[in-house]
Amino acid sequence: MEPITLADALAYHQMDGRPGKLEVVPTKPLATQRDLSLAYTPGVAYPVLEVERDPELAYEYTNKANLVAVISNGTAILGLGNRGPLASKPVMEGKGVLFKKFAGVDVYDLEVDALEPERFIQVVSAVAPGFGGINLEDIRSPECFLIERRLQERLDIPVFHDDQHGTAIILGAALVNALELTNRKPDQIKVVFSGAGAAGIACANQLLKLGVCRENIWMTDVAGLVYHGRKEYMFPEKEFFAQGDRPATLAEVIRDADVFIGVSVADIVTEEMVKTMAPQPIIFAMANPNPEIRYELACQARPDAIVATGRSDYPNQINNVLGFPYIFRGALDVRAKAINDAMKIAASQALAELAREPVPPEVLRAYNLDRLEFGRDYIVPKPLDPRVLAWESTAVARAAMESGAARRTVDLDEYFARLSGL
Repeated sequence: MEPITLADALAYHQMDGRPGKLEVVPTKPLATQRDLSLAYTPGVAYPVLEVERDPELAYEYTNKANLVAVISNGTAILGLGNRGPLASKPVMEGKGVLFKKFAGVDVYDLEVDALEPERFIQVVSAVAPGFGGINLEDIRSPECFLIERRLQERLDIPVFHDDQHGTAIILGAALVNALELTNRKPDQIKVVFSGAGAAGIACANQLLKLGVCRENIWMTDVAGLVYHGRKEYMFPEKEFFAQGDRPATLAEVIRDADVFIGVSVADIVTEEMVKTMAPQPIIFAMANPNPEIRYELACQARPDAIVATGRSDYPNQINNVLGFPYIFRGALDVRAKAINDAMKIAASQALAELAREPVPPEVLRAYNLDRLEFGRDYIVPKPLDPRVLAWESTAVARAAMESGAARRTVDLDEYFARLSGL
């Protein structure tokens, strides 16, 4: 793939003289006077009264059943930091495009001018009734933890901070398969993190749910090891993963590690560091656009490694687009009240299982490949694999029903078949 330039990106966002990436399209006919009377006054009064009588009927008579709000205050935009709410809009529109393209979910993007968490929570709570789910995006830590928790407590629809859980869910799938390929058990591995913000904390929590022992997780950040008693850059969610009682560097901590997980900055890991890792190391260097260690360098230093990055031009891309569209698809279709731990684990397991299936020809053509099969260079499905929709959304819907998060039930076999045909 050719490098993306400033000119390329700006031209794309103005293509065909239409600024931006999203539009609103009517779903009902509006060609006659009767159509107009049904769509608006006087006909619209009838669903108004029905929804007032029974709020659940909003799922039947409005787009709430298929509508997600993608909301940000712009305090942590991609790797660019706090650029403000308006500057976050291209990203929020991009998220909306992916929701629609991959899972048929409609999106309104909302950019909220509210730096103070309580004000942000109030704004989101106030607009929430019209949506089937809330996707929080590009909100800095540690505020993002409080915001998501408080909103989920207040609201009866899913609230999902994708920068946390999206990365964690895809990472979980990749780790399950990497452990399978290297004949390891999750409770026997040492895991070292570079990066202890929103994504790092969520990834660590997801690993706990998959069976990794808390005492075997070592987190580092810009100040080095997260240890008990450290004062710099600490907050409760990070303190939970503190190890030891003295400072240490990433180079010290990574020695003998089975797994390295990077959600930090480029080039922070050296070839010498990965040479000190355990046999058959698992290296997930996910900083974008440039990973913690370049793919080629990691493979050169450790030919026995399984390596994944966040990039599409290398094998094993850990990409959030494998998560959020399908997680919300499943959650919306059973009218879930939340996206709980069971649903997140189900999403990881479904992706892991799908990667072990034979890859269809259309996926090979999309990536200009002759063959692709489960192994060290293929531990998670490709983002353009159309089977992800049915596999992951069905798994999420099943977990929602079994865990009590769903308001309605669906026939899972019929549901899987319907999604497979989309």
